Amino acid sequence: MFTGIVEEMGEVVSLTQRDDMPLWDGTKGSGTELTVKASIMMEGAYLGCSICVSGVCLTATELDYDESIFRVGLAPETIRRTYLGDLKTGDAVNLERASEIGGRNSGHFVQGHVDDTGEIIDRWTDEDSLFFKIKVTPDVLAYIVPKGFIAIDGTSLTVCEVDYQEKWFTFMLVEYTQKKIIVPAKKVGDRVNLEVDVLGKYSENALAALIPRLEALEAKVESLEKALVAGK
Repeated sequence: MFTGIVEEMGEVVSLTQRDDMPLWDGTKGSGTELTVKASIMMEGAYLGCSICVSGVCLTATELDYDESIFRVGLAPETIRRTYLGDLKTGDAVNLERASEIGGRNSGHFVQGHVDDTGEIIDRWTDEDSLFFKIKVTPDVLAYIVPKGFIAIDGTSLTVCEVDYQEKWFTFMLVEYTQKKIIVPAKKVGDRVNLEVDVLGKYSENALAALIPRLEALEAKVESLEKALVAGK
């Protein structure tokens, strides 16, 4: 679990395709490996720990403390759902270590499970604030509400406006945040990783389970009312 408060911006060292990755049964398989240079992430890091890379929860598979680099594997699902597979050497990524139990959460509950990517279709400034407009799919937009939480490239942010017909939403970055994350460097046409507030998903799931029971109860009440009317 993460908070969406980015701790540092790391630098992509390499993104490589490997065919010698060890599998559970001792055989070798192919896969994608991402190597990132960072400093804060190495503090307290251990093999198997979780690191949020631009909104994606990934497992550290190799640590080089002398060079201040860590390596993570990108599963096919990760490549399909995010833009991490398009990263190039020298690109910046947002980084956050897993949150500590009992620690402060200045953002919101971020799982690092990206739902989809969105496309930047506009950006502008309002005094010292930087605004972005993001085009998204209807499936993702259903969980986005004005003034609600959303994680953009792993950063906990507040939704400003939502247009459900045109399928876009906006968010803004205050002056302090602009200097701490990678989003301000992105241009119109670039993609961002999106994770909606998981509480919305849980609420929908709970409601979906409750609705059939309510409908059955309403039908039973209606049947009893008809029986009472017929018996008069």
